[in-house]
Amino acid sequence: QVQLVESGGGLVQAGGSLRLSCATSGSIINFSTMDWYRQAPGKQRELVALLTRRSTTNYADSVKGRFTISRDNAKNTVYLQMNSLRPEDTAIYYCNALSIEGQEYWGQGTQVTVSS
Repeated sequence: QVQLVESGGGLVQAGGSLRLSCATSGSIINFSTMDWYRQAPGKQRELVALLTRRSTTNYADSVKGRFTISRDNAKNTVYLQMNSLRPEDTAIYYCNALSIEGQEYWGQGTQVTVSS
């Protein structure tokens, strides 16, 4: 059973930065995509950033130019670098992975709070 463990969340002032990490128990080269989602209170979970096996990336319009998704294959870890944070970025951030076989995995989430 593959496990995803997020870390790096916390409280930051508007304009600040955080880097989230998602460590996997399996090799990330076996995933067709690895993504970051977020869910704010009272809102639906939304896709923030996507990284494919071929290193294609895609971002939600609200985070383009501020967030960057990347990975370290040797560490089996995916990152989300978040710069110029805004109060509206406050949410629980979840790591998601889709295996080549089509199995989907979720992490437990990490809280990001941006104060104004």
